[in-house]
Amino acid sequence: MTQARDFWSRRKAAVQAEAEAEVIAIEEQAIAAQHAELQEKSDAEILAEFDLPDPDELQAGDDVSGFMAKAVPDRLRRRALRRLWRLNPVLANVDGLVDYGEDYTDAACVIENIQTAYQVGKGMLAHVEALAAEAEDSETDETIEPDEPQDEPASPETATPEPVLMAEVDMAPDLPEEAEVTPAPRRMKFEFEG
Repeated sequence: MTQARDFWSRRKAAVQAEAEAEVIAIEEQAIAAQHAELQEKSDAEILAEFDLPDPDELQAGDDVSGFMAKAVPDRLRRRALRRLWRLNPVLANVDGLVDYGEDYTDAACVIENIQTAYQVGKGMLAHVEALAAEAEDSETDETIEPDEPQDEPASPETATPEPVLMAEVDMAPDLPEEAEVTPAPRRMKFEFEG
């Protein structure tokens, strides 16, 4: 029974979605037709038709909500918003703390034939390896040319510890020595106090 309900519920939702999509499509067609008519008219005629003030002559405190209607062309809406942003000190004065406030896509800032140490997938690996090699060379140079001869034996901190023999693992006789033995899967163990 629940599967039948699920089918009919989905069907009912699909029919409602189709009806809503048809309504939205009709509205979009009407708006597109109206915008096509308005494209032929000048800005002054459009402003007179919608009883809107000139966007360039807006003053502080004027209402710009009339420009936000769907019927108003985008070019007039943008002009009104630009004027609003210039008039409002909160919007006009950017404090410099805006992330992505700069235009980083400017082709004039691009340096031709730029070379970098960054490698895709490896990052700055070559640069870091070169710095590590230089550090090793400087350390070996310091150890080769000591200022004063040392008669003291090496401290136990620098002495290499003796290797510890671990238990030998018996390899299966039918496997070659070079074959890898997969370890047994690890299991999680939980302990509860109480």
